[in-house]
Amino acid sequence: MSRSKAKGTAAETAVVRFLRAVGFTQAERRTLSGVQDRGDIAGLPGIVIEVKNCARVELAAWLAEAERERDNDGASLGVVFHKRRGKADPRDWFVTMSGLQFAALLRDHMEMPPLNADEGEAA
Repeated sequence: MSRSKAKGTAAETAVVRFLRAVGFTQAERRTLSGVQDRGDIAGLPGIVIEVKNCARVELAAWLAEAERERDNDGASLGVVFHKRRGKADPRDWFVTMSGLQFAALLRDHMEMPPLNADEGEAA
């Protein structure tokens, strides 16, 4: 296994352990699916999590990947869970999503109806 692949596997495993520790006991690593990839973490219905452990932060590309995988999965939320430099514990890492995804999350939390396709457009 390449060093890069080993880093990614370790990060995914750490995120799964963290999620299980905070009550998401069904969280598990997902096997790669090539072009139809559906994220790195399974077991959270409607949510795609792409895990990154990279020295160079590339949020735009990572978010595009998470959103593509969200669409492949038919999920409603796609996020990037990325390692924070100098922090080994995933509870200290970052979770990044688009503004539209954040608005959808807030609406769900506030028990508001989902956004219509045109509601998320900038004025």
